Amino acid sequence: MELGLLLKVLRRRRRLARRETWSRSRLEAHQDRALRDLRMHSYAESPFYRRFHQGMFDAPLSALPVLTKAQLMEHFDEVITDRDIHLAQVRSFLAQMRGTERFKGRYYVAATAGTTGRPGIFLWDGDEWAGILASYNRPYAWGGAPLRLTKRTKMAVVSSTTPWHQSALVGATVDSPFIPTLRLDSSDAMEDLVARLDAFAPDVLVGYASMLRLLAVEALEGRLHIVPKAIFSASDVLTDEGRRRIEAAWERKPMNVYAATETAGIAAECEHHTGLHLFEDLVITEVVDGSYRPVPAGEFGSKLLVTVLGSRTIPLIRYELSDSVRLATPGPCPCGRVFTRIDALQGRAEESLSLGKVGGGHLAVQPGIFHRVMDLVPVAEWQVLHDDGGLTVLVAGKGSDFQSEDLRSRLHEELQRAGAVVPVIRVESVDRIPRTPLGKAPLIRSIADHTGT
Repeated sequence: MELGLLLKVLRRRRRLARRETWSRSRLEAHQDRALRDLRMHSYAESPFYRRFHQGMFDAPLSALPVLTKAQLMEHFDEVITDRDIHLAQVRSFLAQMRGTERFKGRYYVAATAGTTGRPGIFLWDGDEWAGILASYNRPYAWGGAPLRLTKRTKMAVVSSTTPWHQSALVGATVDSPFIPTLRLDSSDAMEDLVARLDAFAPDVLVGYASMLRLLAVEALEGRLHIVPKAIFSASDVLTDEGRRRIEAAWERKPMNVYAATETAGIAAECEHHTGLHLFEDLVITEVVDGSYRPVPAGEFGSKLLVTVLGSRTIPLIRYELSDSVRLATPGPCPCGRVFTRIDALQGRAEESLSLGKVGGGHLAVQPGIFHRVMDLVPVAEWQVLHDDGGLTVLVAGKGSDFQSEDLRSRLHEELQRAGAVVPVIRVESVDRIPRTPLGKAPLIRSIADHTGT
């Protein structure tokens, strides 16, 4: 990490720490001011928002229309507040991206398919990026692993190394003499992951929940020997079984972090593990049902609407995430923070798939290997189904340049590189990706019969 950026992140983090001591009334006053500033900036600099909120410039947040990812991408050139940036340019940049290079020498860029399969592209300038890094550092501080100039902390991140994924971009950015960072791809062979983690001996372990569970098994069975002082779980759902395995392996409670590419940190557990505290000073969240009506505490919502108070390059006001969360019953936390909590998260049901392994046995293929291929495929939605007949890739809303054979070939190559016995791969066009009863469309789902394996 560049020293100037590091110092900026440390200043932001100190500011966030002071906010954690605020009263509820002071927090709400901050939200009001920050929301007003965000809306004034959006109306001044974004032609899309001037039109989208026309006649509602003074309306309360709850009265404003919802912004979907599809709308954002359709109107990208009007949403973005730098009038010299166009979507075609950014897509071209992403296709050639190899590391932490910035678009036009200024903007950090990440892309994500999210939980709907529709690729989204997001940009941040240097000030915004410092805020993103500070938001990720908040749970690290709560978990006993704060960013400091006086203490060298070795961090291993097991998620994605695809350059345009935010987790990879964050990991590459923070890597420095102060925070030596080992970035590992969750789709790599387990033997390689174990060997590299053992050689690095991280103080802090960060990873997808599903990946941490598998690494815990490696530790419990004596193949992985790291002794992390803090463990942070992100991206997919941290199950009770996953928690138990992680605690058994390392005698540490994992800290659950809830984040999204669009928002960076949304919520995290504190040291008391009483639920995930929403970062209400950074993001205003609304838990809503399928018709965008507020859902009370104790009930799962169908969607989450987020207003990212620090967003400026791409303002996000009532932006829709397809995650389903449940607000906790109001009550104090022993940590003293007044942030509202969520006590459950569901709907991020990406699965690792068990495929045959070259040389015998089975190989757990992590979601990252599919994202590496699918995230930039020109389709509106996609889903990978694994059954006893192989893999079926469902695609909806194909672009004119979509090629089924090219997709099959690329998936075959990635799975083969991972060491899997590649099953039959089918590509099937559908009008709409199947949904769960909650209205979710898991991107990767296994319906194979593993009886006797």
